[in-house]
Amino acid sequence: MVGFIIIAAIAALAFAVINYYGVKRKDSGTPEMQQIAAAIQEGARAFLVLEYSVIVKVVVLIAILLGIVVSPSSAIAFVFGALMSASAGWVGMNIATISNVRVSNEARNTRNLGKTLRVAFRGGSVMGLSVGGFALLGLAIVYLVFGVILKQVAPENLTFHTNWLGISDIPFTMTISAYALGCSIIAMFNRVGGGIYTKAADMGADLVGKTEAGIPEDDPRNPATIADNVGDNVGDVAGLGSDLLESYVGALVSAMILAAYIYFSQGGIDASLVAKLIYFPLLVAAVGIISSIVGILYLLVKKVSSNPHKELNAATFVGAGLTIISSGFVSYFVFTGEALHTIGFALGAFSPWVCAVLGIVSGIVIGQIAEYYTSYDFKPTQKISASSAEGAALTITEGMSVGMISVIGPVVILGAAIIAANITAGLYGVAMASIGMLSFVTVTVSVDTYGPIADNAGGISEMAKLHPEVRGITDELDAVGNTTAAIGKGFAIGSATLAALSLFSSYLYAQAGENAVHGAAMILNMVNPLTLVGALVGGALPYLFSGILIRAVANAARKMVQEVRRQFKADPGIILGTSLPDYKTCISISSAGALSEMKSPALIAVLTPLFTGFLFGAEFVGGLLIGTTLSSVMLALYTANAGGAWDNGKKYVENGHYGGKGSDAHKAAVVGDTVGDPLKDTVGPSLDILIKIMAIVSVITVSIFSKYNLFSLLMN
Repeated sequence: MVGFIIIAAIAALAFAVINYYGVKRKDSGTPEMQQIAAAIQEGARAFLVLEYSVIVKVVVLIAILLGIVVSPSSAIAFVFGALMSASAGWVGMNIATISNVRVSNEARNTRNLGKTLRVAFRGGSVMGLSVGGFALLGLAIVYLVFGVILKQVAPENLTFHTNWLGISDIPFTMTISAYALGCSIIAMFNRVGGGIYTKAADMGADLVGKTEAGIPEDDPRNPATIADNVGDNVGDVAGLGSDLLESYVGALVSAMILAAYIYFSQGGIDASLVAKLIYFPLLVAAVGIISSIVGILYLLVKKVSSNPHKELNAATFVGAGLTIISSGFVSYFVFTGEALHTIGFALGAFSPWVCAVLGIVSGIVIGQIAEYYTSYDFKPTQKISASSAEGAALTITEGMSVGMISVIGPVVILGAAIIAANITAGLYGVAMASIGMLSFVTVTVSVDTYGPIADNAGGISEMAKLHPEVRGITDELDAVGNTTAAIGKGFAIGSATLAALSLFSSYLYAQAGENAVHGAAMILNMVNPLTLVGALVGGALPYLFSGILIRAVANAARKMVQEVRRQFKADPGIILGTSLPDYKTCISISSAGALSEMKSPALIAVLTPLFTGFLFGAEFVGGLLIGTTLSSVMLALYTANAGGAWDNGKKYVENGHYGGKGSDAHKAAVVGDTVGDPLKDTVGPSLDILIKIMAIVSVITVSIFSKYNLFSLLMN
């Protein structure tokens, strides 16, 4: 069983290697194209090296604390999780900076959208395969080493153990929680740091280049254009990969933790059944990876049409469909013959599979809702474009309206999925729904990553002054990429919500400790003033977190704008095209801004549950988690969809509607896109990481602050 899981993960990584070199062997174009691509690659690598040098210090500090306060196994698992997530981000960033120029050259040589799409998707698939492969391989090794070899999943060890500090916990739940925390820490820094970097450069390039100077996007005369292209890789590729890897691991871990607590608290459950409940999520992930490999192959080997949206959807649906079929067989063979009535499985052996299917279907529906509100093929985004003809104020107003209206649909779908999954298989079923939503994450990340690769290819085409038809091909691919990114963000926040609910249940079990037998002390009293105030503070926290992120982007963007204006004023030859701008200074501004500003949001996510827990105790933190989760879900959906709609609304104008490029409508649309940039690419993606980091930190530490907190000390 563990062997099959590891083989599936290794197969994904092997396929990633094949696609990596398959893309790398392609021609990288003219010397000018190669020079531009090399500058982008150098900037991306330099930033990631600087960022990882900061992260290493944080990882070492947290690992030491975990080793002392919790256990050495949790410290090792934490470092291993951080290593897996960082590896996926590094590989993805590298392939993106290799693929971009080759996609541009493919469009230059073939003038064929389908063939260009295949190269971009093949590059993106390396990120997708790395996310699935590294995440599952790492978790399988942690399960094998600590769970099986060191016997943490043995029935006699699935009970509360007390460490030298007098803190009680179930060792295996702490070990895999620490692994998930390692993945989450890297995701937070990559998403926040990358998001600040890319949006500062993007806003600086757009506000001065497009709006003030009236030059095209990615024009080589714009000093910020290389930094903008670097940002696509560090934010939308490395950040995206780490983000969805963290969501994927969080979903798997939430089900495994719940299985351990269910065994301890309910009693009378057969040991073989609990073993299956623990490793079943890993089996679903394994067949999901294999199904995703087939979905990726489907697009790579078939004759690709000139409809990128149709082709990408086909690859996704093949991966999802095969995952549904294969996980059904796995569920039947694993659970047939077990006494499932003891754990409330309403549909027998198929119960966890039905819950996974609920997650898959709800994820697809949420994705379709995101597509409706963000694609310029539909009325909401077209209305934003129409509003641009009436000025920037109405562009922003209409975009806000679209983003807010778009929230209710996904929330209703998530609510229905949670209720149905709970009826089918209890809280374990809710966790399985989260896993189902991300079970084919390998193919969805492949689709997501293709977007920034195509965007970079367009930038290289513009800077290398290739034929306008080449830029037309890359722009069409990029526009579809904006929609697929919005869909991917819908999957991420949806799965984060389901996983957070499962982790919250684990939090209640951990809080109850040895009193959790038969559900005792498993109720959080919402009219308790501590819980209620915690929920209020939790509801406000995502706004503080988001405000800090937006201000961070604005601070860095302001410096970028000033630098671009300075260069244009100091050297008029830049606009005339007779002299080259200073790209490196702009890259340095984005790097410095991201590195200095990313620390506060990350510290808020990690320290808030710890600080409030040691002040007010477990009831306060329970309310905090509820408030943060509810507030973050709404805010993340709003920011992702509003930002995506503003972006594609601008592209709709650039395609020739309402006056096209250079018109007043275009200038207003650029303002709307600029407002939406930090929302969709910095705030929205970071919020789903926020709720999972807070939940995991709380699960790990609740046994400590429920026993030692200032409020209890003063009251007693």
